[in-house]
Amino acid sequence: MSFWDRIKPAPQAVTATDAQLSSDGVRLDLTWDDGVKTGATAQVLRQQCPCAACVDEWTNKRTLDPSKVPADLRIKQVQPVGNYALAFSFSDGHTTGIYPWKLLRDITQPAA
Repeated sequence: MSFWDRIKPAPQAVTATDAQLSSDGVRLDLTWDDGVKTGATAQVLRQQCPCAACVDEWTNKRTLDPSKVPADLRIKQVQPVGNYALAFSFSDGHTTGIYPWKLLRDITQPAA
């Protein structure tokens, strides 16, 4: 087996092609480049925030207590981060999480 036979291309990551925020900011719905549609509530997104204030950088242990995130949380704003992620501004004032496409695909649920 040659060196080139052992090299395998990395699997192509999916990318969101559309993001729709509900008018009340409670839910985000995503359409992916493979045609799948998923969504999540603001509460779920906030509970899964990957920032250093919510996850210990050294241990990767979640420091945010998910039960402390209110059910009536809202997304105030959604911003793209380059071509690889989204950032949210939540009604509790939290703004530091960057959510890469892979994380969003993992934490959102298929649309009904």
